[in-house]
Amino acid sequence: MASVFSKIIAREIPAHIVAETATCIAFLDINPLNYGHTLVVPKTEVDYLFDLDPDVLSDLMAFAQRVSKAIDKGGWGKRIGVVVIGLEVPHAHIHLVPINGMRDIEFSKEKLKLSNEELTAIAEQIRSNFI
Repeated sequence: MASVFSKIIAREIPAHIVAETATCIAFLDINPLNYGHTLVVPKTEVDYLFDLDPDVLSDLMAFAQRVSKAIDKGGWGKRIGVVVIGLEVPHAHIHLVPINGMRDIEFSKEKLKLSNEELTAIAEQIRSNFI
């Protein structure tokens, strides 16, 4: 069965997509730790990040760098934290989270509850800064 991320890639379910290439896609996390929390995902459905083809992994990391620069311009944190957990969805992905300190990237803390309108505005801001 296709992962939820594969369904987003296929446009079978909606997402707040901020950037896309031939091999990767980035969209907002719907349960964010902070404004601008974005998932960077390879279009190839592989469960474990380090099982990706080396060229796809390289593309994913370079794409994540470009996305992080666009998020950073949003001013939601001092830095963009990077986390790979990979347990919640069986499709490799990278979390990019604006942070001001180490505790800002704790996944056990309560997530933000943002409206569709807020997510749309955040996505548009990131898209407008993506190069």
